[in-house]
Amino acid sequence: MKAMKEKKFEFSPSMHLAFRDKKVLARVRNIKRADITKHPNPDFKIRVLKDNEFDFNVIMDIFYRIKTAADKNEKIVFIFSQPEPIYKYVADLLNKFQVNCKNLHTFNMDEWADEDGNIAPESYGPGFMHAMKQNFYFRLDKKLRPKEQQIHGPNNKNFKDYGKMLTDLGGADVCYSGPGWTGHLAFVDPDAPEFAADSLEEWKQMGPKIVTLNVISIAQNSLHGTFGQSGDMANVPPRAATIGPAQVLEAKHRLDMNNLQTSGTFVSWQRLVTRLVAHGPVTPLVPTSVLQTVPTDFWISETVAADITPNFTDIYY
Repeated sequence: MKAMKEKKFEFSPSMHLAFRDKKVLARVRNIKRADITKHPNPDFKIRVLKDNEFDFNVIMDIFYRIKTAADKNEKIVFIFSQPEPIYKYVADLLNKFQVNCKNLHTFNMDEWADEDGNIAPESYGPGFMHAMKQNFYFRLDKKLRPKEQQIHGPNNKNFKDYGKMLTDLGGADVCYSGPGWTGHLAFVDPDAPEFAADSLEEWKQMGPKIVTLNVISIAQNSLHGTFGQSGDMANVPPRAATIGPAQVLEAKHRLDMNNLQTSGTFVSWQRLVTRLVAHGPVTPLVPTSVLQTVPTDFWISETVAADITPNFTDIYY
């Protein structure tokens, strides 16, 4: 009896994913390290950096921009993503070279919120304003610091005017960002009901909102050090206050960072989404993809740029 040919096992991506185009996903999944910097928009500049040089380059970029503005006695405005410990080293450099930061204005792009939309106060330990003050502002020499009112973060008092505050300063000079596991931009997740729009153009004009977080974004943050790196999703706030695409696109320039690994290992949830963000379609279903359309430095670490290949030896340990 002739053996029946076994049908190839195929499946559709989980319904929990916002972007589910199998052809696009297969294409970007197969982008090799050697081709990852190629892009049709010359203003969308993809660069691969060595892992051990990535943070150094970000630190120097921020420091250089602050010092250049200070030397010219010019105002400079930043939108900062989650204030990481590397900001300490920016403060240390500013102290070492005695850079006067009186004209510096910073805006955190987001902050945690509870289920009722109450924004976390500065005293909340895992909060972004708490980190910004501890890792950057209070580390600066007192004589070099800007006024504390120039270090902005979303809160219950200012949030209705948060976008206007940026616009009134002429928009950000630089917006520093990095895509989330969903491809989110700031905390603009692809399926956040608060950012539902009938078109890409309508979505691009949306400003700050209190958003409902995608469960994948909650899972991602449960791996963050501030939440114990233990998958404790119940300890991650369910909502967030975030700027919108309008504030990112209003900025004069953008620097997007793609270098997240699991505590220095080869494991990175960014390896696929970085490719999708940079080489997939521009769509609200992959929010950070909008950066392909505007002048952006898109930096990728060697680990994140590495080819996506199966590994049947190292599974979970």
